[in-house]
Amino acid sequence: MPTPTTTSRVRRWDQHGREHVVEVQKAGMQRQLKCGTCGWRRKAQFLPWLKAEEHLVREHQATVDPSAPAS
Repeated sequence: MPTPTTTSRVRRWDQHGREHVVEVQKAGMQRQLKCGTCGWRRKAQFLPWLKAEEHLVREHQATVDPSAPAS
């Protein structure tokens, strides 16, 4: 029986209000990251969401987290 695949997303916005999304696909112990903006892909077994956030900050200057509480 094949391992079910689940997908989650890390979303951030840049200073111009553009949304950038990295999909995190999980199948068993493997996780594949894919950026919807630039097509960047990476396999990540550990801390995939952190690696997705780092990519969004480094490559797209996307730092605004919509799920963070407003101060």
